[in-house]
Amino acid sequence: MATKSQDTITQAFPVLGMTCASCAASVESIVKHQEGVVNASVNFATGNLTVEYLPNMTNATNLQKAVQGVGYDLLIEDETKQQETLEAIHEKHFRKLKIKTTWAIILSLPVVVIGMFFMSIPYANEIMWLFSTPVVFFFGKDFFINAWKQARHRSANMDTLVALSTGVAYLFSVFNMVFADFLHQRGLHAHVYFEAAAVIIAFILLGKLLEEKAKGSTSSAIKKLMGLQPKTVIVIQADGTEKQTAIEAVNTGDIILVKPGEKIAVDGIVVSGNSYVDESMLSGEPVPVLKKENEKVFAGTINQKGSFQFKAVKVGKETMLAQIIKMVQDAQGSKAPVQKLVDKIAGIFVPVVIGIAMLTFILWFLLGGDNGVVQGLLAAVTVLVIACPCALGLATPTAIMVGVGKGAEKGILIKDAESLELAKKVNAIVLDKTGTITEGKPEVTGIQWLNNDDTTKDILLSIEKQSEHPLADAVVKYFNNAQNLQLSSFDSIVGEGVQATYHNETYYIGNKNLLLKNHIAIDNELLQHANEWFAQSKTVIWFANSKQTLSVIAISDKIKETSVEAIKEMQQMGIDLYILTGDNEATAKAIAQQTGIKHYKAEVLPQHKADFVKQLQQQGKVVAMVGDGINDSTALATADVSIAMGKGSDIAMDVAKMTIISSDLTKIPQAIRLSKQTVATVKQNLFWAFIYNLIGIPVAAGILYPINGFLLNPMIAGAAMALSSVSVVSNSLRLKWKK
Repeated sequence: MATKSQDTITQAFPVLGMTCASCAASVESIVKHQEGVVNASVNFATGNLTVEYLPNMTNATNLQKAVQGVGYDLLIEDETKQQETLEAIHEKHFRKLKIKTTWAIILSLPVVVIGMFFMSIPYANEIMWLFSTPVVFFFGKDFFINAWKQARHRSANMDTLVALSTGVAYLFSVFNMVFADFLHQRGLHAHVYFEAAAVIIAFILLGKLLEEKAKGSTSSAIKKLMGLQPKTVIVIQADGTEKQTAIEAVNTGDIILVKPGEKIAVDGIVVSGNSYVDESMLSGEPVPVLKKENEKVFAGTINQKGSFQFKAVKVGKETMLAQIIKMVQDAQGSKAPVQKLVDKIAGIFVPVVIGIAMLTFILWFLLGGDNGVVQGLLAAVTVLVIACPCALGLATPTAIMVGVGKGAEKGILIKDAESLELAKKVNAIVLDKTGTITEGKPEVTGIQWLNNDDTTKDILLSIEKQSEHPLADAVVKYFNNAQNLQLSSFDSIVGEGVQATYHNETYYIGNKNLLLKNHIAIDNELLQHANEWFAQSKTVIWFANSKQTLSVIAISDKIKETSVEAIKEMQQMGIDLYILTGDNEATAKAIAQQTGIKHYKAEVLPQHKADFVKQLQQQGKVVAMVGDGINDSTALATADVSIAMGKGSDIAMDVAKMTIISSDLTKIPQAIRLSKQTVATVKQNLFWAFIYNLIGIPVAAGILYPINGFLLNPMIAGAAMALSSVSVVSNSLRLKWKK
């Protein structure tokens, strides 16, 4: 990933251990201040640090040490191993978090039950102490470690608040349990707040687990793209012998042999032989392309039935496949960090709450009389407990999880919160043609026989069964009930069609040139049908014997039944629609007219699809890209909201943040409506969480004490905190029943 710019090097490294947007800011800040670093930016959404540095002044190891110093880590392995290692680390982290959360909840339950209902049982305090200690100091130790690391660098985040509130509540409870007489002598009841400490840890861990689950990982997309390239190839040596060679050892100029069904390893030019090659992963078009001498072939594409030799022209990072991988990585990495409202507020919220708690203690100490210290400490703990960010932490992930679950029920798989939040703002949708608007499979859509005589259909089927031409499969499928006959000869005529002999009569299937070349008479009625189909942008093939045409067949990629209805619905929502296709102008125009879409672009290459999405974004539009092929992956990664068709390629589905399982376009308006409902729920949750904090914190600090003598008990504060989280979760669950 290193690219040289003058004397500097630019590299991207995954950052490990970040939990919120303020963590990303910490890492960015520390790296920027390292000697030799020209520029650095951390993208919290992708978890990547992009750094430009002078190699003579610093290196990756030095940067890693600097980041480790603030409590995070950099993965500085080479690119090939990086993705696998990163996936393994994330998987391990998720498993650990799941175990921690489960045990924290199990151990917190008895503490809550005793604290709320059975405080009078013998040894109640000791039992709660026994259960809450592992929750706070074992399952919740990361909060304390992270808070300490933040404190050392004079910053604070959500971990700081959790550590302070649980730590102070726990220590205060231990003091009250051990020195109960100290408080009794001063006329105060020795309350313990173990359940508040344990529940806070359990709830926050649950919030983190939900959030982790909701985050989509894009690394598998890159991994699958890399998997398109075979590991070894057959290189033809100077003496003509074949040698199995590792892909890394292939050099420009090597002659490579490709057998039927094999993937092409590098970009090159055919030097001998010919075959049809499936290039759908690059072009998106379903019909394989004929490759003969001097034609270009590309890495990752799949050879069909023939075999050929080609000269390697571009290898390694030069190939078009490598360029697509790079573009997908860049597009994913260039997105703005997902700085949710909670994380933005955390930077202000945390220090403010700590400040209020300290101010509360000072005011009680100065104005509270004999018991000022104890009352002040109690009030400060109550402020920290009631201000616990559980409700804030759960507000977004719970709504997102319910939204994602509801989407899944409707056949819409949503990978991350960002796209679900953004979908409601979409005002431009770019649609790939093949496999998205259309079925993506060539089918016979019309056949006209000479004088309506189809007695030769068995011969037609038998010839097409032997043909390597991709359109032959459509004909075979159409005539699957016809009888298979034994042909006496069969020849493929490159670029024109096939000729075969049956019972001493020669038959031809192919394009018009094949008939003209063999002086075959073309019937006017059949020609009229052919011209009509041409005007509709259908592919036309002819069937003839040695004297005259017998039939003409139209083959095309049918528009899905639901596409027109979905397009109409999206247009009614005020969304601008665009068709992008690698197909020709006539086909694109025909599809646009049939579906009622005003804007279309034909003969578009994969990289140009992404450029078109960027153009729309520069016009201020929020763009959704809908596609199903590897050729769409760059544009999908560039778009604000990326939607893949479930019957398309794995790569498109991995890059996209939404997948329509049924490949039905009517699901897109449903996804937009779901987005609106989910975002509304998130806003409601955050509103209630903040209102709760705005009312709760001053009451906890003792604002009502001078008025009516009311002081909030930290235990009730703990219950109120739990209740606020429950109300947030309940509000999220309401989403399930919305239509």
